[in-house]
Amino acid sequence: MTVTEALLTPLLAEPGRPLITHYDDVEGTRVELSRATAANWAAKTANWLRDEHDVEPGDPVAVLLPAHWQTLGVLLGAWWCGASVVDAPAGAKVALVAPGGEAPGAEVTSVVSLHPMGLGTGAPGDFLDEVRMFGDDFVPYAPVPGSTAALGWSTVDEVVAEARSRAAVLGIGPGTRALSTVEWNQPDGLLNGVLAVLAGGGSLVQCSNPNPDLLPARRASERTTIDLVG
Repeated sequence: MTVTEALLTPLLAEPGRPLITHYDDVEGTRVELSRATAANWAAKTANWLRDEHDVEPGDPVAVLLPAHWQTLGVLLGAWWCGASVVDAPAGAKVALVAPGGEAPGAEVTSVVSLHPMGLGTGAPGDFLDEVRMFGDDFVPYAPVPGSTAALGWSTVDEVVAEARSRAAVLGIGPGTRALSTVEWNQPDGLLNGVLAVLAGGGSLVQCSNPNPDLLPARRASERTTIDLVG
């Protein structure tokens, strides 16, 4: 079982509930994805990695992206096909970078536009232009062993157990709505700011480039219940 199967699949019993609400205070944007929509993005990514780039369980995929709703789909897709998410491009089978980013040493580099409406750039190697052609469902060819690397050197079983432990420590449970300014660095940012929220069954209000003056009103409008502070 992969990290995505362990932590996202149980949430799909209520597919319409929000999974991530993403604010960018520089761009002035708000985008919300339901659990089902996030799962569709993840499935497209998993199919793209496996079928287009031959990513197999344990293969390193470098995710060199900021906290963003598109990044969530990339992460969940990478884990769903059994990849190990890493933060260095050297030796990675695929590296995903923001516009203007570079990934020296990766076999393949793909640019993720981070456009608020999910639009690609039309440039060669654009992730969004390519991934939308792949299916909304992902079926692994075979079960992924829990001993497979999933986050750096940490295995699937270790990552899932740690995410559940941190959810308990942070007080995240079903119905929790977490306002977060945590950057998704590896491993702690991903564990505290993403995986613990999934493991607890909560939803995430992620604020990128946060304006502190806007956070009190956002807590009220989004009805958040806890803060995750980076």
